[in-house]
Amino acid sequence: MLKWLWLSALALVLDQASKIGISSTMQLYESIALIPSLSLTYVHNKGASFSFLSEAGGWQRWLFAALAAIVSTTLSIWLARLQKHETLLAVAIALILGGAVGNLIDRLIYGYVIDFVDFYVGTWHFAIFNIADAAISVGVGLMLLESLGVGKPKESGVTQ
Repeated sequence: MLKWLWLSALALVLDQASKIGISSTMQLYESIALIPSLSLTYVHNKGASFSFLSEAGGWQRWLFAALAAIVSTTLSIWLARLQKHETLLAVAIALILGGAVGNLIDRLIYGYVIDFVDFYVGTWHFAIFNIADAAISVGVGLMLLESLGVGKPKESGVTQ
């Protein structure tokens, strides 16, 4: 199922292009309202999801980079071993892989991940994220659906 690597590449290219666009046109912490409840807000995330360990002193850069490299390698092997009928799982893995590599590139080059999508309701703000994070989230969601039987062939119910 390596034919789905195009989806990983698409997620990666969109992620990196958007991060380059944001970092080259906005000042750090600058925010631009797009529509009610959605802004572009340029931040650096030195931690993991929801800025976990962002104030840890720098060692977390290498920990999260190593984890991303291990996860990416594992996902690539898993994708290669999937059967033809496991399409939904292949799409899920491809999206997670593209997102993981996108954030890995940031950690290796900058030491942090560039985030910029700021979703909020009133004064409550969701964690600011990027396209790689969205690809990972959609991939995990698809993986959960697949585990619940979505996309699997129906059994005929005929016994022999």
